Amino acid sequence: MAITDEIKKTLSDPTPLYALAGAGDLAYEKLREVPGKVEALAADRKGTQEKATAKLQEAQSRLVDAQAKVAGTVSTLPADLKELQEKAQSFALAQVGRAVELAVKAKEAYDELAERGKGVVDRSRPAEGAPAAVQPAGAEAVAEEPEPVDAELVEDDETAAEAEEPAAGPTAKKSARGRKSAE
Repeated sequence: MAITDEIKKTLSDPTPLYALAGAGDLAYEKLREVPGKVEALAADRKGTQEKATAKLQEAQSRLVDAQAKVAGTVSTLPADLKELQEKAQSFALAQVGRAVELAVKAKEAYDELAERGKGVVDRSRPAEGAPAAVQPAGAEAVAEEPEPVDAELVEDDETAAEAEEPAAGPTAKKSARGRKSAE
């Protein structure tokens, strides 16, 4: 029987009906305010339209001013565009000529450096039949095939070198050996 009691209590409770009546009253109240808001919006709309019209007229006047400025600027441009084109062409041709001139100078400098380098290489190579001592100091000897060295001659040369340079120390022995093996 608890269920029947609950149903009776729910149906006899007027709270949902009161909520529905309150919502209807609130809707009626808000609908009564609508005509006043519509009139306010209409008045605002008229003011907004007037402001928009004023801004449009201002923008149109600025556009007319800008068009006048552009027309004035265009009229100050050189009347003879062909003359301007010819000047640009002659300038471009002059720059091309200058670039060619610089390229010729660069080629000449390159050729001079190559000739100089050839001379340096030729001087650093020993002439056929010439002793290696003719070479500049520090130049590497270029030999096609090393000749066999007699061990007795090397020892004799080392002792002779030591006798000639007694104060030089151990580094002199190494340099004397290096010179002999390079020959």
